[in-house]
Amino acid sequence: MEAFTQLAGIVAPLDRANVDTDTIIPKQYLKSIRRTGFGPNLFDLWRYLDKGEPGQDSSTRRLNPDFILNQPRYRGAQILLARKNFGCGSSREHAVWALLEYGIRAMLAPSVADIFYSNAIKNGFLPIVLDAHTIDRLFKDVEATPGYRLTIDLVPQTVTTPKGEVIHFDVDQALKHQLLHGLDDIDMTLRHADHIRAYEARRRKQAPWLFTDLDG
Repeated sequence: MEAFTQLAGIVAPLDRANVDTDTIIPKQYLKSIRRTGFGPNLFDLWRYLDKGEPGQDSSTRRLNPDFILNQPRYRGAQILLARKNFGCGSSREHAVWALLEYGIRAMLAPSVADIFYSNAIKNGFLPIVLDAHTIDRLFKDVEATPGYRLTIDLVPQTVTTPKGEVIHFDVDQALKHQLLHGLDDIDMTLRHADHIRAYEARRRKQAPWLFTDLDG
């Protein structure tokens, strides 16, 4: 996965609580386990005025001008500002894939659903949890300032506003290491490949009958 170190980008304010994963990427579009092809259907029910179908060219659909990501001032947003319990519902990893393919690499919210949070980290997407008062204040600033941008720096764990205010956030250090070095769970496991092979070799000698079928 792509490493996450620093991100400076436009912020899009999604002023809704309890946004579930079926809203982020509706179930009818979960036709693949590949990590691409989901961006055009991100927030599908809110983003378009017509009903879409799997495989349909979304560029031909009617956009909802009232939806935040369709408004010109938020075009190219890379940071999502959200309300509590973002990513609740089913555990589909496709929700994170859709956000990433659209171009959003980080989000700020007062709370994030546990499984969504885990899926996000494993895919190089940074969910930042801040207190509700700070999130409220950021919503007001974003809505009052066209082109509002934040700078997120993972090493010192800071979010910097256009006025120079520095907001600190918490993140588990093991997860931080994964993000900084672009390591997903498979990468983390492969770092111990020599130990795994050595264990398997010892086990094959200790209990060869367990490997009879594998050896043909």
